[in-house]
Amino acid sequence: MLISVPTHANEESVCFGSQDSGRLEHGWQLPSGGKNYTAYSQTGVLLGRNYVHSQVYKVVVDAYAMLETQAPAKVFVYGESGDKDGGKFRPHKTHQNGLSVDFFVPVVDSDGVSVQLPTSILNKWGYGIEFVGSGEYHGLNIDYDAMALHLWTLKASAEKNGVKIWRVIFDNDLQVQLFKSPEAKGLREVMAFSTKKPWVRHDEHYHIDFSVPCQPLS
Repeated sequence: MLISVPTHANEESVCFGSQDSGRLEHGWQLPSGGKNYTAYSQTGVLLGRNYVHSQVYKVVVDAYAMLETQAPAKVFVYGESGDKDGGKFRPHKTHQNGLSVDFFVPVVDSDGVSVQLPTSILNKWGYGIEFVGSGEYHGLNIDYDAMALHLWTLKASAEKNGVKIWRVIFDNDLQVQLFKSPEAKGLREVMAFSTKKPWVRHDEHYHIDFSVPCQPLS
């Protein structure tokens, strides 16, 4: 499967330090969208808030390509990842060395049709959305089947590209709903999910930290 490489990316990335204290050289900017996915905000893209390590870029784009075949009717939205050179990335505590990516939960409407989660300045580009109950928001429901499929394809793509998934941070109560999905069977046995409550709820998105060898932060 061919990976679309950014025209500006001539060198593989080098990460330094950790997700919460690090930096990045030769960051690659994720595409603003594809056949089945889009960035959370074109403003965020213009501001360069969607840079990642080159290996993470390949994992993310490859996984969406897999989903075109596995779940052609599903659409996805990804969130923030980091700056081109890494470093502090407010308001996030991590996202500093190109190995962290936020993915907004896939949703279905009242007819069960997969739709893009509505993100705009009115809801802090999606980060201000609050899901209630088992995952409802303004007539939309979290599509746990699609979320599980996305996680499986990310795992497969990571293994293909020599990358590991370190952890998945997602709301503890909504994790219970996720693991009820038939598509999620076996998922928590092969992927580390957060057990402690994160400093923000992480109900509208799942944060993934990837793992590749990094240089010490000097």
